[in-house]
Amino acid sequence: MRLRSILLRTILLVTLALAGAHFKGAAAFAQEAQTQAAVPAPVDTPFDQAAKEIDKAKVQLTALQDGVKQNADNDDALVGLATKADELSRAVITISVNLRPRFDQIKNRLAEIGDPPKDGQPPEAEIVTQERNTLAAERAQINAVTGDAENLSIAVTKLVNQIIEMRRQLFADTLFKRTEVSASVIDDAAGAFVHEVSEFSQALSSWAVFVWKFKRFPMFAAIFLSLASALILLSGSYRLFGAYLRRDEAVEEPSYIGRLSIAFWSTLIRTLALSVLLVTSFFFLNGFNVLRPDIAPVIGALFGTIGLVYFVGRFVNAIFAPREPRWRLVRLSNLGARSIGYCLLAMAVVNGLDYLFGTVSEAMGSPLVLTVIRSLFAALIIGMILITVSFGKPMLARNGDPDAPGRHWPRGMAIILRVVGASLIIAALTGYVGLARFVATQLIITGAVVATMYVGLLSGKAISRQESFGDTFFARFLTRRFNLGPVAIDQAGLLVGLAIYAVALIVGVPLILLLWGFHVQDLQIIVYRLFTEVRLGGISISLLGICTGILLFAGVYLLTRWLQRWLDGNVMARSHVDLGVRNSVKTGIGYLGVGIAAIIGVSAAGIDLSSFALVASALSVGIGFGLQNIVSNFVSGLILLVERPFKVGDHVVSGTAEGIVKRISVRATEIETFRKQSIIVPNSELINGLVGNWTHRNKIGRSEIPVSVSYNADPQQVMDILLELTAKIPLVMRNPEPHVEFLRFGPYSLDFELRFFLADMGDGMTVRNNLRIEILRRFKAEGIEIPLPQSDLTIHRDAPPVLANAVKERTDGRDDPKNKPIEEEERPVRQLRGRTADGSLKS
Repeated sequence: MRLRSILLRTILLVTLALAGAHFKGAAAFAQEAQTQAAVPAPVDTPFDQAAKEIDKAKVQLTALQDGVKQNADNDDALVGLATKADELSRAVITISVNLRPRFDQIKNRLAEIGDPPKDGQPPEAEIVTQERNTLAAERAQINAVTGDAENLSIAVTKLVNQIIEMRRQLFADTLFKRTEVSASVIDDAAGAFVHEVSEFSQALSSWAVFVWKFKRFPMFAAIFLSLASALILLSGSYRLFGAYLRRDEAVEEPSYIGRLSIAFWSTLIRTLALSVLLVTSFFFLNGFNVLRPDIAPVIGALFGTIGLVYFVGRFVNAIFAPREPRWRLVRLSNLGARSIGYCLLAMAVVNGLDYLFGTVSEAMGSPLVLTVIRSLFAALIIGMILITVSFGKPMLARNGDPDAPGRHWPRGMAIILRVVGASLIIAALTGYVGLARFVATQLIITGAVVATMYVGLLSGKAISRQESFGDTFFARFLTRRFNLGPVAIDQAGLLVGLAIYAVALIVGVPLILLLWGFHVQDLQIIVYRLFTEVRLGGISISLLGICTGILLFAGVYLLTRWLQRWLDGNVMARSHVDLGVRNSVKTGIGYLGVGIAAIIGVSAAGIDLSSFALVASALSVGIGFGLQNIVSNFVSGLILLVERPFKVGDHVVSGTAEGIVKRISVRATEIETFRKQSIIVPNSELINGLVGNWTHRNKIGRSEIPVSVSYNADPQQVMDILLELTAKIPLVMRNPEPHVEFLRFGPYSLDFELRFFLADMGDGMTVRNNLRIEILRRFKAEGIEIPLPQSDLTIHRDAPPVLANAVKERTDGRDDPKNKPIEEEERPVRQLRGRTADGSLKS
């Protein structure tokens, strides 16, 4: 018992000691943590961050250089390394760009402080000297980091160029690599082929059993999703382009535009739909882990072969139309169209199978000799097909009957086909199998893509031709849906043609680049550089920034137009603001909005506004020489908008121009005459010249009607009649009241002038016209004569013989029945007579 108690005491003491030590250590740790928390952690400056990023970039560059050395013969790996090098280059450039604002601040501050005082000058304050030294040291550090960044950027660019050169050399070596072709090589290839078929059969059967037992649901789900994606694309395409995806059997003579459109869209849309089905199927099957690593590339090659053969088949059916000659785009006979179509399809099948079997060989690890012999046979078959086709008679007969026997190829075309076919055979037999296979592939796939692009471009050109788009199905739909006129439909045709150009190029060019050895990463880099950095000498242009600037400019401009309409139609219209004030406010807001939109757009495009300083200085010199009139008109326009000596709607007279002011801009003013002619008058002429404004303060104006009566009329009666008729016109003002002025005793009439005032000068023409009609009617009723102009002519007795004989002949021959009636003959004689002062005729 005593021993047990001693042991228990010992254990208790040890436990207490350990617990005390633990709590003491915990307290010390907590106190140390509080002490560390009290001291603020150092914050990295932008310079420190840049230096760390430079060091990190150097490490990445070293890793990339090592990767290039290790993968000098792997094109796919080099593509990935080139992409990483391009990203590293942009990151290094970003480091220098981020330091530029601080460098500019230091530079400006040092310029403000100035240079240190020279000998003999009073000393400066110590704080100024310290600030200058600090800023100079920081500037030196930034220069050092910027220099490292520039050196690193040069090294990265050199590495990118090295990768490009290595890929180019690797491509050339692959094409021109020569392989020995002999009977022993063919025997080895035959044995390898038998072994490959056996291994692939076992691998395919084991994979199929595994999928059916364990991956059945994911496989069906992947197939369902891929089919749904393809059906969505196909149904949408049929909804939008249904009229261009199938040929109308009822059309006897389809138009050229219709044939082109159906050929292009049926090939493009249906091929894209199948491509979506194949790509999504492979993506979902691979994503759901249905494909094994050894089966996945074979399935991908199978899908690629199916897509290639289908595309060539659609192309043949669209261009050659073997069974529908009226839809054919080339002048071939029916037999020639079918034979050429079958040959092209056969070459596509040969190329596709060669690619598929080559992928199987790579997956099964078959020897290279099997791939070489397989490509050899493919090149030989395609070469023989080309030579065979060159001896055919596919061209349309001279009588135009597609069922008649055709004619031979044009001589040049037949020679080209034979030369290309013989070259493929010779290259393959001499061991350049890679070159022969590449040329054969490009003949089929690239030729089909280029031909489809060409058909698309021709279709766009035909649709955008003037007055051609209106006959299409899409144009008729737009006319019914949006009630567009012929001009709008014609403009829409131009836009549709440009859209077809864009579709043909956007789809075709990347496909051609991929076929000629480019990778998807290469295209991504090209597109990124195209939209973010295009260098023209020392100028860097960003197409993406320019597009953003254009969109922002358009947005601000549309907002300005909306604000103009809202202010004019709601605020100023409800306030009954004068029309001229409304026009001035609208114009001012418009120019202000355009200026703001231009500044925002230029800034968003990445263009430094300070770079316009040189342009502004050049313009200031140009203003002094050749732009005086432009600036004068601009300033005069601003004065007209602010001072408003006349406004929109005023009746003005300026020089030889008289009419209604329709528009006042900062350069010129538009005046519409009463004959509906628009006269553009520079604003400087309106400011410096005399301008008459009939409606400056109001529209009240005086109107006059001159009236002449014979000397037999009573002047007072005439004046009473004019005033009486004027009083019946409601538009004539009563204050000031109308009055008649007896102006003068004319040479053959008494001249009066009726004067009255109108509340609106615009009614003057109508009122004067109606008054003249009433005056003439009343004068006829009252017997008041309006005399005709008369002239006195005195004929002396000693008139010239010619004139006397003429008078005598006309007076003596009046009774002659052969002469014209006396009424017609007296008119010239009467014109020779005159009147005396009392009105009698002079002889």
